[in-house]
Amino acid sequence: MSGFSYIHRFEPGPRACTLLLLHGTGGNEDDLVPLARSLAPGVPLLSPRGRVLENGAPRFFRRLAPGVFDEEDLKAQAAELAGFVREACRRYGQEGRPVYALGYSNGANMAAALLLLHPDLLEGALLLRPVLPLQPRHLPDLSGRVVYVAAGNQDPWAPRERVEALLDCLERAGAQVEVTWWPAGHALEAAELAAAQAWLARNLP
Repeated sequence: MSGFSYIHRFEPGPRACTLLLLHGTGGNEDDLVPLARSLAPGVPLLSPRGRVLENGAPRFFRRLAPGVFDEEDLKAQAAELAGFVREACRRYGQEGRPVYALGYSNGANMAAALLLLHPDLLEGALLLRPVLPLQPRHLPDLSGRVVYVAAGNQDPWAPRERVEALLDCLERAGAQVEVTWWPAGHALEAAELAAAQAWLARNLP
């Protein structure tokens, strides 16, 4: 896509919002499109590919070790991604329409970072297997923002205490947060995708 800072896909649709798709480690701009089409029919989709490579696997920000995030890189990448989303919304005729994120794993952590660092960008987010990616210096005002968190009780990559730290941070910032703990690991289960679809149906215009 010439002139854009991220390789990406844009899928138009008749609904009056945009769904920002943020893949997990090793994914790309195609990974979440079929899932998003099934969960939120008719919603325009903006799906960038993470620009940070870890042993050749695309990610949205660096990590120093498993579970240890490079917070300075995260802040820089979040700012770049926020700028891309605003530019893409202008270029694709979506400017002025609310943007929601659907993120999985590394992408869910980036979506959480966008809420905390760029609170005017997203109206809400569906976070699949996230943790608190960083402790913001100042809590943003997330009043009116809606967030759904799907967490796994046996997820080694998103331990309960780090998920609960994210929930606490979002709630203290004023977001309307729903969470469901599933008897699962890091992989997604069919039942939780049905719950995610129901949440999107309630919250997306």
